[in-house]
Amino acid sequence: MWKIVLGALSASGVVGLIVLLNPLMLFPALSVGLSSVQATTTVPRVAIPRADASATDLSETAAPVSTTIVHLFEWTWADIATECETYLGPNGYQAVQISPPQEHIVLPDYGYPWWQRYQPVSYRLESRSGSRAALQDMIHRCREAGVAIYADAVINHMAGFESGVGSAGTRFTKYDYPGLYKPEDFHDCHQNVTDYGNAENVTQCELVGLADLNTGSAKVQATLVNYMSELVEMGVAGFRIDAAKHIRNQELGEILTQLRDRHPETDLYIYQEVIDPGTEAIRKQDYYDSGNVLDFKYGRFIGLAFLGLEGQTLANLQTLGEGWGLAPSAQSVVFIDNHDKQRGHGGGGDYLTYKNGDLYALANVFMLAFPYGKPQVMSSFAFDDSEQGPPTYDNGTTRPVYQAGEANCFREWVCEHRWPAIAGMVGFRNATEPVAEVTDWWSDNANQIAFGRGNRGFVAINREAQPLTHRFQTQLPQGRYCNVVQGGLAANGKSCANGAEVILVNRAGQFTATLPEMSALALHVEAKLTRQF
Repeated sequence: MWKIVLGALSASGVVGLIVLLNPLMLFPALSVGLSSVQATTTVPRVAIPRADASATDLSETAAPVSTTIVHLFEWTWADIATECETYLGPNGYQAVQISPPQEHIVLPDYGYPWWQRYQPVSYRLESRSGSRAALQDMIHRCREAGVAIYADAVINHMAGFESGVGSAGTRFTKYDYPGLYKPEDFHDCHQNVTDYGNAENVTQCELVGLADLNTGSAKVQATLVNYMSELVEMGVAGFRIDAAKHIRNQELGEILTQLRDRHPETDLYIYQEVIDPGTEAIRKQDYYDSGNVLDFKYGRFIGLAFLGLEGQTLANLQTLGEGWGLAPSAQSVVFIDNHDKQRGHGGGGDYLTYKNGDLYALANVFMLAFPYGKPQVMSSFAFDDSEQGPPTYDNGTTRPVYQAGEANCFREWVCEHRWPAIAGMVGFRNATEPVAEVTDWWSDNANQIAFGRGNRGFVAINREAQPLTHRFQTQLPQGRYCNVVQGGLAANGKSCANGAEVILVNRAGQFTATLPEMSALALHVEAKLTRQF
């Protein structure tokens, strides 16, 4: 979901990036948990834990499995390829969600906004992220690094401006896209969606003025399948279906069935954008037969708890699940925020973003520790205006993340996926995946919580304004563990990287620790130190 600017719009009203962040306003120096480096956004000062190094005395446990998607929002194909090789693969990320790869409208008069990517002009694979050749190179290099690519598929509509030019030079007028679609390929309702209580209005009319494709047409379906099939042939392993809520579920099911039938050897991962507040005609469960759904309620519930709104606390999250109105865990992709929610789009709600600094990091620690849904981590660019596009040169070309061989993170590119607390918890999620339930829950009935994942891991979070000292009961094997929120296992297996705290778990599975205010601690069996004799 996204929006089109139809008139003058004000900024989002979110606290500006500059307030962000004097780190010392948020936290003093912490011995455990989260702290900051000198940058324009808050990240912990410890280095990134290694996910490829694990203890050698854990033959009784299952091997870790990669589980987490990262959305590298508006990154170029070349940057994504390098990030897969140098960071994502070594740190255990499973997949990258890329921005829509098709030709899109170009809008210099609007300052090249982020949402121009969501206005297709053709299905040529030439976008502001790069050429078709660069896309193919990126897919191959990421696959070689063990990272899958999921493409954001904009198949509900075409560009909504009366005329314009695309990123590959294609000129169009609304309802007439040369060599692709003519007016008869669109729904007859040439008006905006106005009634979300009426399923026909939602699926047959235009989302904020966009040319709404007749996805029931055999020609349109074949055209969309051909586009997505080309990406699968290039090695794309799955798709996020943009604006799925605005496509009849039966018609979307037909499109995806044809795509799967064309590629029976590929187990495509499908997740669909169905924003379902529970009060509208379109329901997320109507789309389960086609794949998973992005559950927007999850991030709102986490936001309410961590912000302390509507009487919610972290202790209440013990029961978080399907009973809260969420999709079943096996059907759900969950997130703290996404590119829409950062900007107040895609329905209401209180969502945490990178602008919340360490509070946002703590929320991600919880998401990656709590066994519900498939987690997606956001990786943003910094913005003050909700319409602002990615960092660009004057001609609209995206400024690369990698410059002189180094990632330009924690400045104009926020790179939350590299924040040590988040990166460390990706390894935690992978290590604990074999245990699908929460064990050994503890709380102070407010905002200090701890829980285990059987004999695979244990996490504690202190959201309060005072330290927490407690003797925790776990099911972990006896030994010494790295606090992966600070740093993982060093390459030699005998120490923790970057001076991360070592936690001693005794024979009874117990350990005592002090967590400063607004901090977290996480242990898992893949970050257990080897015995030293």
